[in-house]
Amino acid sequence: MEIEQELANIAPQEETLLTIGVFDGVHAGHRYLLEKLQQRAAEKNLLSGVVTFNPHPQSVLHPHNQLPELSNLEDRIRAFQELGVNIVAVLTFTPRVAQLSAQEFMSLVKKQLRMRGVMVGPDFTLGRGGEGNINLLRALGREMEFTVEVIPPYTINGEVVSSTLIRRALAQGDMRKVERLMGRYFHLRGKVITSDKRGRVLGFPTANLDIPITSGQALPGNGIYATIAQVDGKQFPSATNIGIRPTFGEREKTVETHLLNYKGDLYGKDIRVEFVQKLRDEQRFPSSEELKVQIEKDVREVEAILAKDLK
Repeated sequence: MEIEQELANIAPQEETLLTIGVFDGVHAGHRYLLEKLQQRAAEKNLLSGVVTFNPHPQSVLHPHNQLPELSNLEDRIRAFQELGVNIVAVLTFTPRVAQLSAQEFMSLVKKQLRMRGVMVGPDFTLGRGGEGNINLLRALGREMEFTVEVIPPYTINGEVVSSTLIRRALAQGDMRKVERLMGRYFHLRGKVITSDKRGRVLGFPTANLDIPITSGQALPGNGIYATIAQVDGKQFPSATNIGIRPTFGEREKTVETHLLNYKGDLYGKDIRVEFVQKLRDEQRFPSSEELKVQIEKDVREVEAILAKDLK
């Protein structure tokens, strides 16, 4: 079985304390759990580990109702490593894996990853049909001799932090709330591709990012945002537009970023764009001249907003 081979390839040299889940966005609630995991692992002289899945189980179980993802696999792995987790086990989620019972799955993980215990959130489910709730997990722990610790929900301002809550705030363009819930700025990565160069004609050249809008990537709601662009290891204040550019009668949604004070050619470069604050909704202007006047106001507002962030 593929999952068994993937687990066997990791072969930890010591016994482990694990957590299991998708961890979409690796948000503040996930980070709280991962901090507790590492603390407990250190107390027990165990390696800390994350078992995660790719693709998102929702895309396999409900392909016609996919959730927009807050982070791709590469970003999730990077976040786990930056947080100091010792082991990251990425398992390919397939229909066959979905049919494993909770007992079959935990048995494989215990054997191949030398698992001594598992730490999860209160809404944890696992196995065929989500049968493996907390009660069943505890029963399996007693039977298979591993510990189960449930970490209480992590709340901010009375709200339980969740990927669903973040998606909602993101769609509303509430980037300050998204930042609080994620523990960092939401970001997009993309390569700069050719465009119609309308921004250059207006005096504000933009980098058009190759982010497939229909790829399942979660995006902020349409509008203009104060952002921080990272390119070639340097940071630049920037204004990012997400939308269809109604002034020019466009219909295709794009992500375009204007880097303030950047000199040089951006085509072909990889850019990371962090979203700090929404400036305004996208709107249609009667003329390109009036749009240009508004962009000048947007740029001044971006400079004011990001003055502290880029000191």
